[in-house]
Amino acid sequence: MNANQPSPLPRAELLKSLRQQHAASVERTQALLKEQKRVQQLICQALRDAPKTVPEVAAAVNLPAHEVLWYMASFKKYGLIVEKGMCADYPLYQKAEEKK
Repeated sequence: MNANQPSPLPRAELLKSLRQQHAASVERTQALLKEQKRVQQLICQALRDAPKTVPEVAAAVNLPAHEVLWYMASFKKYGLIVEKGMCADYPLYQKAEEKK
């Protein structure tokens, strides 16, 4: 150990110190995650009854279409929704069937 360096804090004290230093950042992140989860649930509810296009889902959940598109692209990437035909120029999306 170098004489100029302070002795290391025990792990519990170090973690407590870090939580205090970054409390605002942690709080913001938790709020963002909570909002993201809320929007995901709204979109899933909108797709529950019948296939819908991105603009239809956006209207149902009262969010801009570009935000809904971002969520639905990630849902599709992870297999939560699938395309189910077309409506004019827009693909229809529905919830993927759950695997048994």
